Amino acid sequence: MTLSNDYNPPNVPLEILHDDAEILVVNKPAGLLSVPGRGEHLADCLIARIQAVFPQALLVHRLDRDTSGVMVFALTAHAQRHLSMQFEKRTTKKAYVARVQGRVEPRAGTIDLPLIVDWPNRPRQMVCHDTGKPAITDWKVIRYNDGPEGETSRMRLTPQTGRSHQLRVHMLSLGHPILGDPLYATGAALDHPRMMLHSEELRIKHPDSGESLKFRAKADF
Repeated sequence: MTLSNDYNPPNVPLEILHDDAEILVVNKPAGLLSVPGRGEHLADCLIARIQAVFPQALLVHRLDRDTSGVMVFALTAHAQRHLSMQFEKRTTKKAYVARVQGRVEPRAGTIDLPLIVDWPNRPRQMVCHDTGKPAITDWKVIRYNDGPEGETSRMRLTPQTGRSHQLRVHMLSLGHPILGDPLYATGAALDHPRMMLHSEELRIKHPDSGESLKFRAKADF
């Protein structure tokens, strides 16, 4: 799959959740790249839109194009260093909401499966016990739903690590792909207007005060 063939980012205003002298927190829409891709047709992205309003904004972390939700940006070099270290040391706390195909049982668990890029099929990732990097996800069923597409499960996903496509591959490994996932879902699970994965909550420490902060944005699915 290549972004060039189907990249039509949503034309929506920035949804700012918080801003101060050091940090900016926004609710990223689904379908918008976090950073530019290769080529002029992939130049429109969240950081470019943010820098049109906050020219000093600096990247700290990313969300996949098709994932929505809470992202934090730094407004100073000090804040970027401080926040980047929090992500590197895994002192940030992230919680996602997802809708997946089928009825997930039991109602809670932990996935511990190492991941690595699937080179012939990149950007797809895959489980590899020999060369993969450690990847751990805690999951919990919020509720079950019955719909025209059959039974689905609404999940709360809490990654302990931050591997590329971690939540998407881990849900697939359970046999319950995320609905609308353009890379890992097939058949009826793919037939949705967007990928049903949303970064609902992010906890960080403020780079200046050290205060613990929690930012939330509700999923639109």
